[in-house]
Amino acid sequence: MASHLVALVSGNGWHVQDLIRASRLVGCRLDAVPFPRVVGRVGGGASRVEAGGIDLGAVDGVLVRMMPPGSLEQVIFRMDALHRLEAMGVPVLNPPRAVEAAVDKYLALAKLAGEGLPVPETWVGESAREAMEAFHALGGDVVIKPLFGAEGRGLVRVSDTELASRALRAIERIGSVLYVQRHVSNVGRDFRAFVLGGRVIGAIRRTAREGEWRANVAVGGRAEAVTLDDEAQRLAIRAAEAVGARMAGVDLLPDEDSGRLVVLEVNAVPGWRALSRETGVDVAAAILEESAKGGARS
Repeated sequence: MASHLVALVSGNGWHVQDLIRASRLVGCRLDAVPFPRVVGRVGGGASRVEAGGIDLGAVDGVLVRMMPPGSLEQVIFRMDALHRLEAMGVPVLNPPRAVEAAVDKYLALAKLAGEGLPVPETWVGESAREAMEAFHALGGDVVIKPLFGAEGRGLVRVSDTELASRALRAIERIGSVLYVQRHVSNVGRDFRAFVLGGRVIGAIRRTAREGEWRANVAVGGRAEAVTLDDEAQRLAIRAAEAVGARMAGVDLLPDEDSGRLVVLEVNAVPGWRALSRETGVDVAAAILEESAKGGARS
């Protein structure tokens, strides 16, 4: 019997449609259900986690495609539901602990550093005054990032003392965490490796558009297929393993000063549109095959 998979999604965009297309190719049943339709039932019989009326405890795998915005309570409940599914033996891609770690830039970076992987020097805290001390200690050329976020959005590169002070005080006033990272000297290029099931299935080189320091495709960067050398592939795979991710988009940046690659970020709910287009790899099909490794239920 064909595998039955459920993708928990936000919206019905390109990635969801690509998964639906790929499901027909690999011969599995795929239901795409918005995350807010997840329901937990406790007591009065066996505990259940459902999505859109589907008993997720009875499917062959659950794919976390995207975590939509929500209140703290809503996000915690969604993660609780994923943990319950994992405890019930349902394969979840990615595992909830990997999603929790990767979405939190500080936690992810700490896990990477804890495994001895090269990461940019970073300061994280809540005091704008102390953040300014870190700004100077990090060389006066830093990237200020939101603790949560992806695709290069919300990042600000600052090398002016007055602008840095204003930005950090503004972040402090709204009660957000201050995340200050040394700017890694580079030529406006980085690599995105797509790690799945312990191997790199494809990679792209991203080049920033003129006048832009971020190379992310979402902010105008240009992508081209690239074959990573063995060392870079091992680094990407180790980075995914450090946060417990079976699927990850790993961003690697060449550091001109040290001459080595550093790990910028590990995304546990990565997109693949540019990567599939440039490499020809059917990423969606590979993801569904990985999700179904728990085996079809009779």
